[in-house]
Amino acid sequence: MKIKLSLSLFFFCFILTGQELVKGKVYVSNEDGKFEGVGGVNIFWKSTDVGVVSADDGSYSIPISNESKELVFKLLGYKEDLVEIVDLYNYDHFLTEQSDELDEVVVMKRKNTIQKSYFKTMNIVSVSSDELLKAACCNVSESFETNPSIDVSFSNAITGVKEVKMLGLESPYLLITEENIPMVRGASQVFGLSFIPGTWVESMQVTKGVGSVVNGFESISGQVNIELNKPISDVPNFVNVFRSNMGRNELNFHFNRILNEKLSTGLFIHADQRNEKHDKNNDGFLDTPLVEGYNIFNRWQLTDLERGIVSFFGIKFMKNEKNGGEKFDTNSLLTKLWLSEVKTERLDASLKLGYVNPNIPYQSLGFQMAYSNHDQNSFFGIRNYNVLHRSLYSNLIYNSIIGNTMNKIKTGINLTIDDYEELIDLDKNKTERIDRSIGGYFEYSYDNTTNFSLTAGLRYDIHNNIGSFFTPRLHLRYQPKEKTVMRFSVGSGRKSSNIYAENQEIFSTGRKINITNTNGRFYGLDPEKAWNYGLSFRQGFNLNSNDGDVTFDYYVTDFENQIVVDWETEGELSFYNLKGKSYARSFQLEIDYQLTRKIKMKTAYKNYQVNKQYNSGLKQNPLTPKNRFFINLDYSSDANEKGAFWKFDFTLNNVGKQRLPQHSGLSNFSGFSPSYLLFNSQVTRVFSKKFEIYLGGENLGKYTQKTPILNSENPFGTSFDGTIIFAPISGPMIYGGIRLKM
Repeated sequence: MKIKLSLSLFFFCFILTGQELVKGKVYVSNEDGKFEGVGGVNIFWKSTDVGVVSADDGSYSIPISNESKELVFKLLGYKEDLVEIVDLYNYDHFLTEQSDELDEVVVMKRKNTIQKSYFKTMNIVSVSSDELLKAACCNVSESFETNPSIDVSFSNAITGVKEVKMLGLESPYLLITEENIPMVRGASQVFGLSFIPGTWVESMQVTKGVGSVVNGFESISGQVNIELNKPISDVPNFVNVFRSNMGRNELNFHFNRILNEKLSTGLFIHADQRNEKHDKNNDGFLDTPLVEGYNIFNRWQLTDLERGIVSFFGIKFMKNEKNGGEKFDTNSLLTKLWLSEVKTERLDASLKLGYVNPNIPYQSLGFQMAYSNHDQNSFFGIRNYNVLHRSLYSNLIYNSIIGNTMNKIKTGINLTIDDYEELIDLDKNKTERIDRSIGGYFEYSYDNTTNFSLTAGLRYDIHNNIGSFFTPRLHLRYQPKEKTVMRFSVGSGRKSSNIYAENQEIFSTGRKINITNTNGRFYGLDPEKAWNYGLSFRQGFNLNSNDGDVTFDYYVTDFENQIVVDWETEGELSFYNLKGKSYARSFQLEIDYQLTRKIKMKTAYKNYQVNKQYNSGLKQNPLTPKNRFFINLDYSSDANEKGAFWKFDFTLNNVGKQRLPQHSGLSNFSGFSPSYLLFNSQVTRVFSKKFEIYLGGENLGKYTQKTPILNSENPFGTSFDGTIIFAPISGPMIYGGIRLKM
């Protein structure tokens, strides 16, 4: 039976693109040597979520993608083909049966692993899985080292967790979604990114400034959307083995099966362990915690072209245990030790349904639902912190056009329920809170398909603890020339604060914790509100026959209300609502250039002016460098006749001086940390499409903070502090591993 409907959905939001189409047929050779159309071929734009399956007669049609020009044709028993589509609207493809003969080697222009579009209205940077592999990509929190848009630093010297920042602001102001569902938030804010294995990630989209109203009201500084591998497009079998000189071991297994023309499934398994004790600065505390954990993820994909339906169902379970603090030895058996332990179990389940009207293909309806149960039990010295966070999220999205495809609309309704139970310190101070919000939104997009586009959205939410409020968002794009684009954005965001879950580093101190406000709904505090304004200019160029571009970004975040975390009084830590000014001004100059056919360069300079009003006056935000410089060099050799080649990656980060909060143990720094350089590098030998090995190192310059834990000799005193971290704690980490694709 012929299928006359060609379905194209964004797998995560189920949004019909409404773009021009590439059409054609897929052919194979029959026993008579003649070519005939073949159905069931998976066709998708590489590193995107736009894909179709060919009809019984081999016909297909797929919307043109602005993110990729490489079209993948995949069918069991035939060679997987990658074709560059440039200015083609009709393309017939001929598949070749698998054989032991060597594939033809075709030298093509290398695709950028970090892509910035001239055509998207929002300022979005797309990061492919190939880019993530440059840092061995053990987990997502460690995958931004080669991305100039995101800053990475350690949050404390006890748990070893890395914190991401954007536009000079901490991660709670950054909306982190997994396939466009808010995921890393609340109780998972601190450790959540470290619980997502890097090999599970297909790609990421980093949006600067306020995002879309479709994804909620919490985005203030930006959004990171993580797209996971899909059973239909991932390799059938994948193995990754990782080992470092710090005693870190990781294993990853992927098993994907296409069960029939409509149904496919994937099983993803991750296990990690760190079992060696290291104390290279001789302060008596472990430089990195001991870790044991595993993740299991099973997802299902149903594609029914005849009915216009695409659906996903997935369930994940994660268990992780971190142990840190003082290093245990036989000489300390009679001594009370300062120890820490963080045990986390998490269960996630998600369902996504997408429908495209066969008779009206520019109309689509999508439904998303997700449930999570995050259970953390932990102690830090004599302080306990336990949190149980249950969350239910649902989103109904309708997409259509007004008159023609230049005018598009999205509208829908969203429901979120968060149930928190927290136990804090030895006084058994138990708090319980339920947040319920229901919101409706409308978003209008206009694109004249040449030089101008806009996206304007308005969202209205009713929240039981925040109240009723609007969050407007506006994005503009103007492209006067082919390689010149300007963007402007403005919008507001709201945030209900979880001061303990989002600031768990506070338990790694002996400071007395104070909450000075008492009348608000969140621990006596009022919710946060901010406006974000952004300007961006990108200019492409050609120098010595090689392409490049330069980008200027300037963003301002103004807080109308903010929860201030005040470290300015030694021995004390205070939370209170802002009285006065708080702003973050971010400027970034970035240059991307193809130095030679084999070498690519990314370099960026960033300047941050992040200030807020403390009780002691207007001050620069502590532990936030005013200046950062970044450069990345990427080299790939030509493949030989067997398809083998080398890849080399080098990254340098210059981190400027940072203001340090008041503490007697920092008197020798005169209020500011020194600037320093960080060197990371990795070399990969690709032997074939199925096998590769890699060897790399982090912090190869061996720069470390000499006294990361202050007053470590008296860990139960008020001057003990393991949170004032401005540089790496341990020296070089050397790692290696293998990847198998079968």
